[in-house]
Amino acid sequence: MTKLQMAAAQGATALLVLMGVCEQALAADPEQPYIAQGQGMVEAPNPWQIRLRALEVRTNDSGFVGGIPGSNLSYSDTVTPELDITYFFTENIAAELILATTYANINGAGSIGALGNVGKVWVLPPTLTLQYHITRFGAFRPYVGAGLNYTVFYNQSVGSADALHIKNTFGAALQVGFDYMLDQHWGVNFDLKKLFLEPDFTAKVAGTDLRGKAKLDPWLIGAGVTYRF
Repeated sequence: MTKLQMAAAQGATALLVLMGVCEQALAADPEQPYIAQGQGMVEAPNPWQIRLRALEVRTNDSGFVGGIPGSNLSYSDTVTPELDITYFFTENIAAELILATTYANINGAGSIGALGNVGKVWVLPPTLTLQYHITRFGAFRPYVGAGLNYTVFYNQSVGSADALHIKNTFGAALQVGFDYMLDQHWGVNFDLKKLFLEPDFTAKVAGTDLRGKAKLDPWLIGAGVTYRF
């Protein structure tokens, strides 16, 4: 089993475990429009939340071209906006859809360093995580999450290569972060995600057909604002 398959299996296992916890929580605590507080009743929090973050994408500079000993690849790091949409099944269990897009310049390294910039590709990696939120610390609300990612590579262009095609792929995702709520609706957020992303690619260089793997495995470091409806 490859490293990517193991990571995907671990991420899927974590997702299934969290989904089981979520189902048990929903069965034990059906949704109620109002909750008790002291002698009165107050409206339950809205289950929808959004976040807008500035996101730094730090890739792992690794990869290879099959049949070329010592070949390696490196990629540009970028900063991009990120929009997250979260739905709370309970105050502790939530699902989050992570939306962002960015680009990566692909450069030859190691024994193929003379190729320089091989090409450029835009990356759309929608990611769905299931999260557990800790609510015992008042305004400070840390969380952890695990889920799956499907990355689409589009607008692929060539540099020193004659042709380049990176295949869309699934990967596992792990997440940790926190919100610090300033009031009932607004807060600030810090978030760290790891995507296990190692797509296969094909290329043509100087008339020669090549295959390989781009081991991107990026860290996604985000900070921004939270709004709970």
